[in-house]
Amino acid sequence: MRSLGEFDLHLISQGRHERLWEALGAHVVRRNDGELLGTHFSVWAPNARAVSLIGDHNYWDRERNQMHSLGDSGIWECFLENIGPGTRYKFAICGIDGRWVDHADPLARATEVPPLTASIVHESKYQWRDGEWMDARKVFKPWASPISIYEVHLGSWRPGLTYLQVAKELGDHLIHHGFTHVEFLPLTEHPYSPSWGYQVTSYFAPTSRFGDPDQLKYLIDHLHSLGIGVILDWVPAHFPKDEWALARFDGTALYEHADPRLGEHPDWGTLIFNYGRNEVRNFLVASALYWLEEFHIDGLRVDAVASMLYLDYSRKDGEWIANSQGGRENWDAVKLLQETNATAYRLFPGVMMIAEESTAWTGVTKPTESGGLGFGFKWNMGWMHDTLSYLSFESIHRQYHHNEITFSILYAFSENFILPLSHDEVVHGKGSLIAKMPGDRWQKMATLRALYGYMWAHPGKQLLFMGDEFAQNDEWNESRSLDWHLLQYQEHQGISRLITDLNSQYRERAPLWEQDSTPQGFDWLVGDDAAANVIAFSRFSEDGSVVVSVTNFSPVPHHHYRLPLPEVVGMEGKSTQWREVLNTDDLKYGGSNLLNDLHASERVESHGRRSSLSIKLAPLATHWFTPKH
Repeated sequence: MRSLGEFDLHLISQGRHERLWEALGAHVVRRNDGELLGTHFSVWAPNARAVSLIGDHNYWDRERNQMHSLGDSGIWECFLENIGPGTRYKFAICGIDGRWVDHADPLARATEVPPLTASIVHESKYQWRDGEWMDARKVFKPWASPISIYEVHLGSWRPGLTYLQVAKELGDHLIHHGFTHVEFLPLTEHPYSPSWGYQVTSYFAPTSRFGDPDQLKYLIDHLHSLGIGVILDWVPAHFPKDEWALARFDGTALYEHADPRLGEHPDWGTLIFNYGRNEVRNFLVASALYWLEEFHIDGLRVDAVASMLYLDYSRKDGEWIANSQGGRENWDAVKLLQETNATAYRLFPGVMMIAEESTAWTGVTKPTESGGLGFGFKWNMGWMHDTLSYLSFESIHRQYHHNEITFSILYAFSENFILPLSHDEVVHGKGSLIAKMPGDRWQKMATLRALYGYMWAHPGKQLLFMGDEFAQNDEWNESRSLDWHLLQYQEHQGISRLITDLNSQYRERAPLWEQDSTPQGFDWLVGDDAAANVIAFSRFSEDGSVVVSVTNFSPVPHHHYRLPLPEVVGMEGKSTQWREVLNTDDLKYGGSNLLNDLHASERVESHGRRSSLSIKLAPLATHWFTPKH
C-alpha cells in the first residue's frame, strides 16, 4: 500500500520537499472507483525508540498499531485499512529517554476544537471556483496597485460566526468600505485563544473554532468572487511549549534549538525553531507554500521578523550567543526567510510576502539575489510610531515635534512599505485610536479623520484594524465583539463613510499608489510650516497626473491659506483649475463643512513654487485637490 518513496525521503533529508504535506501526515487512500481502502500515516521522529498510532480506531491503545521506521530518514509510517476522514488520532512517541508522550501530528490538516488536541484525518472535497482570480493574480503587480487592507481577528469581529456564515457578512462589509484585501490574524490552529493565534501548534491546519478546512476554503473563494484578496498572518518565529505539540517531539529538541540561548523566547515563554536544521527549515517553508497552494491565500504577513533576525533580541548580555563572525545576526533565520520568499514568488507570482519588521535591517524588500530578505512589503512601523506620537500632543505643542510628522519621507522609498494602524496599537492599555487623540470629542473625531486622509495620501499601502473604520471607542478585546451598535450614531457613521470615500477615491487615482516605492511619486509642497501644524505634498502617477494633499493638524482654521502647487503636465506656465475631491471636514463625515469651491491657480509664489492657491484650510482636516482638465 502507499509508502514514501526514495525520492521523497531524499528531498526531506535535504530540506527540499516543497510539498511536504503530500508526503507526511495522514493521507486517505482510495481505489480508482473511489472506494475507501484506508489511510497512510507518517511522521518524522528520528530519535524516537518507537512510535505508535493511537486514535478512535484502536481506543487510543499504543500497543495496537505500531509504526515502522524508514531507517536513517527518521520517518515512521503505517497503513491502516478502512480508516478514513474524520478519524481522530495522535502519535504515541517513545522518546530517546524511554518516556512515552502522545503528540498531535505536525502535518495534520485538521484538528479537534480546542481545548481538545487530537489531529483529524481530513480529505478535501472542495471544488474551487476562483480560476479567473487566480489567473489574474499571476500577473498582478501589488507594488504598483491600490492596496487597502482590513485587518481582522475572526473570533471577535462578530463572535459566533462560522467560516461559512462570516463569508457574506465580511464580504459585504469589505465591499461597502472599498477595501482591496482582508488580512486575518493567524488562522493556523492554536490552543490558547488569548494569544490571538500567534502561538501556533499546527502549521498546516486551520483553526477548527470556525469550521473545517473546506469551509475556510469557501470563505476565501467567496472573497475572491468579490474581488477581495486574502492575506494570512504566518508565525515562524516561535511556537508554544505544549508537550502534546512540537516541543521535544521525539524526546529531544527536534524542532526547537537545544540551547535555550538560541531556542527560547524570554518574553513570550515560547520556543524558537532550529532554523539551521534542514528538516525544520523544510517544515516551515512547506507550511508557507501550503497556505498559498491549498487555500489560495494571496499573501502571508510574517510575524515578529525582528525577533528572528537578531540573536540578542530581547536578551541581556550573557543571554545570547554570537554568530560565527561574532555578530548578532541570525544567518540561519535569514536563510529561511530568503528561501521562503524566493520559493513563494517562484511558484506563486503575484502573491504578497509581507514582513512585520520593526528595526532598520537593510534590504527587507530587496531581492534575495541582491542579498535582501526577498519580501514584497514591510510594515512601516517607524511611520506608525512617529505619527501617533505627533498626534498625541495638544496642537499647541505639535510645532515642537513637527519632524515626527515629516521624518517618514526621508526613508519612505528605502523599502516597499505598508502603513499599519494594526491590532497592536489598540490593546494592552494603549486605548483605541480615538482615545489616543487629545482635545474634546469633536477634536478627537476630527483628528482621526485628518489622520486617515493623510494616511491614504502618504506613500505606501494602507492597513487598518477592524473597528477603526467606525472609530471604536474602547480598545480591542479578543474575548468580545466589536461595538457595532456605535454605527447608530452620526459621528461614527461619518468615520465609516469617510473610509468608504477614501478607498473609492484612492482606487480611482493612480497618483496615490502607482509610484509608492519611488521618489518620483512624491514631492513636498509644505514641509516646514510647524507653527501652523500644516503639511502639504504632491503625489504623481507615471503619466504625470497629480493629487495634492494638505493637512491642518491644528484646530484653528485658515481661511486664506496660500497653498503652493506643483507643475501640471501639459499646463506648464498656464493657469490651472483645481478642485477639492476630498475634505475630511465635510459635514457628511461629521466635520464643520469648511469646503473649497473650484479654484484657479495664481502666479503667486509660495514656498519656492511659482503658482499657488488661496484656500480655506479646515480645522483638523485633510484636503485633496486635483487639476480639472
